[in-house]
Amino acid sequence: MAQVYPFQALRYNPARVRLADVVTQPYDKITPAMQERYYAASPGNLVRIILGKREAGDDERDNVYARALAYFSDWRRNGIFLADELPSLYAYSQLFAVPGAAGAVCERRGFIGAGQIEDYDAGIVFRHEQTLSAPKADRLNLLRATRAHFGQIFMLYSDPQRAAEPVLFAGGAPPDIDVQDEYGVQHRVWKVSDRERIRQVQELMASRKLIIADGHHRYETALNYRNERRAQARENGVPALPDAAYERVMMTFVNMDAEGLLVLATHRVVFGLENFNAVQMVDQARPYFSVNPLRERVDAAAAARWLAPAGGQAPRLLAITEQADFLLEARPEAGSAPCLADLSPRQRQLDVAKLHRILLQSVLGISEEDIRNQKHIHYVRDAGEAIARVRQGANAAFLMNPVTIEQLRDVAFAGEVMPQKSTDFYPKLLSGLTIYALE
Repeated sequence: MAQVYPFQALRYNPARVRLADVVTQPYDKITPAMQERYYAASPGNLVRIILGKREAGDDERDNVYARALAYFSDWRRNGIFLADELPSLYAYSQLFAVPGAAGAVCERRGFIGAGQIEDYDAGIVFRHEQTLSAPKADRLNLLRATRAHFGQIFMLYSDPQRAAEPVLFAGGAPPDIDVQDEYGVQHRVWKVSDRERIRQVQELMASRKLIIADGHHRYETALNYRNERRAQARENGVPALPDAAYERVMMTFVNMDAEGLLVLATHRVVFGLENFNAVQMVDQARPYFSVNPLRERVDAAAAARWLAPAGGQAPRLLAITEQADFLLEARPEAGSAPCLADLSPRQRQLDVAKLHRILLQSVLGISEEDIRNQKHIHYVRDAGEAIARVRQGANAAFLMNPVTIEQLRDVAFAGEVMPQKSTDFYPKLLSGLTIYALE
């Protein structure tokens, strides 16, 4: 099933740079303020490659992708990036404080390898979210220019016996990489070059199916690029090369049955709707939700308390508006709403599906296309920030509980998808720990 291979990673040379100054969060999590901070941190910061600044005079020859290639080539030539001598897998540990849980600390373990790129219909790699064309076009242009992968695609697999972990983390040696990111997450990486240990991991993974946790756009970009390179080979009369570097993409594999796998909620903030009326909104929602106006205005701590009892009970949401705050609990009839008719029973059970289809689309009249293009929607992880945006003038914030791993697994393995931004795995995988160069 899943084919995993060692590779000779390019890694930052600690004699030339301080690692904490050059690694970044994934490109799609980098805000303009973060981009500025990364630029200022070091002239070797990876942001110059994965999310460079656009300039007024950019054209087809001189643009962010050409500059990315120039940086990448220069840093390889001048020893800022060095290639490992042996093909390796990379055991990866992330030690982190759990957001919103004072004093709680978790460790998430996995490993980095080159995973075989598979078409979805092969039944090996499964997605759980739809993708958008613009981000894929951007990532494809970067991949064409640099011919390298700088961040890992976050893959889940199931192994209740946790058989890979003792193989990967054996020995107790100090890590080859040890760096703390701006959120206080400790990232540690151990190079695993022993052929027998690699063989054991490959054998274990051969029976597994994979779910994309984070990185849908980059996975489909790698798939499109693979198809391009295959077509070019055919046009040039070159035989198919199943072991070609472009047939694989850098992945981090995490056992969904192990400890430390944390999914956070992503809240929705609605803005820019003319004639928005909170009372009218909740009245229109009553056929599918019981609506309870809250006596006191909600803050982040209160939101956590109101949402917490939802486990095993009716799905619940908080609607935060300028006029009042409301607790919405889904009625049994919600699953039979006409706007959910095209969804499977698994999808209808999702809080996020009810929110998108019933409240955002049917009640508020925001089209699916506008939601997809984030025309009237902001996605916010922190409940306090979402509430603050309403107090500052947004129409409403909808706060929810996170999707469970069981829901994610069931939907993905059924070949179905959730609305975009349904999952937020924390912490993110750092970009720049290892680099997979195709040439």
